[in-house]
Amino acid sequence: MKLTSEIINILNAGGSVKINCKSKLTSELINIAMAVSKNNVTLICTNAGCKLTSELISIAAAGKGHVVFELD
Repeated sequence: MKLTSEIINILNAGGSVKINCKSKLTSELINIAMAVSKNNVTLICTNAGCKLTSELISIAAAGKGHVVFELD
């Protein structure tokens, strides 16, 4: 598993990522989402059903249209 800082470096280089929501804190996902919005790349969040709706809204707002949630 990559550290949040490593994931942000990948996003800054132009890569998109797919992350299991169970493996990151909401605050980490928000930071990652902010990076995807700045770099015009995509974040796909799997197992997003494990997060509260309010948490998903915060992540989505930080990602500004660059976040996809898989609600299982």
